[in-house]
Amino acid sequence: MTLNELRYIVAVANERNFGRAAAKCFVSQPALSVAIQKLEEELGTRLFERGKSEVTVTPVGERVVEQAQRVLEEASRIKEIARAGRNQLAGTLKLGVIYTVAPYLLPDLIPRLHQIAPQMPLDIEENLT
Repeated sequence: MTLNELRYIVAVANERNFGRAAAKCFVSQPALSVAIQKLEEELGTRLFERGKSEVTVTPVGERVVEQAQRVLEEASRIKEIARAGRNQLAGTLKLGVIYTVAPYLLPDLIPRLHQIAPQMPLDIEENLT
């Protein structure tokens, strides 16, 4: 089972048509049909009932499509995490400052930091030395 196969079943479930789903996935309709048949064989169950005018999702297929959607969303989050990791100014900056210095340092530092890195969360703690 691949992410592409999961994308295909979600597209077919949304479009209720193999041709439109194939166009949405940028593949040919026969390639999409073969991929879904292969997946149905692998899973040992039918995900879709194919009619002359419409494709319907089986009860098991509905549950599989819901899970496939969640998997695809989580997979896209992996890309977001990796993208955020490349930007060193997107991670949280933790800053500890002593009480006697904070009033003099922070009023100038925080606006400049926000200007340079507006997406960077700031975690400031004032404490004793």
